[in-house]
Amino acid sequence: MKVLDLECGHRHVFEGWFASEDDYLSQRERGLIECPVCGNASIAKKLSAPRLNLVTVSSDLAPAPEMLSVAGAAPSLQAAWMTLARGILASTDDVGDRFAEEARRIHYGEAEERGIRGQASQAEAESLLEEGIAVIQLQLPEALKGRLQ
Repeated sequence: MKVLDLECGHRHVFEGWFASEDDYLSQRERGLIECPVCGNASIAKKLSAPRLNLVTVSSDLAPAPEMLSVAGAAPSLQAAWMTLARGILASTDDVGDRFAEEARRIHYGEAEERGIRGQASQAEAESLLEEGIAVIQLQLPEALKGRLQ
């Protein structure tokens, strides 16, 4: 098993597990690897040291000070974003490209009030805001929209 540090075109760093280097290259060429944070498929392998999991380390042991780094903040922010994204997906209805229409229906009392998500053009979003309908643009990871293994 080969564990690689990967980075998307938006500079999100994540880990990928592959059977071999050829497996990684094949999946990347076919566009099967995407960033779990933003869904970007422009993936590059970062320079990383090989990791061999030969010994089980007790969870009671504190990490050595030299293993701690300031860079640890980025993965925690990514994890927080993934938690938020999962919450948004779980608590909203996907109305697809009917977002602007459905947002208006809810705002004017023609449809049940609920959280919705979907796609709207920039012009549609601006029009909704001008009407006093609160909208926010978020890029939700495509990986979360399907079934996760």
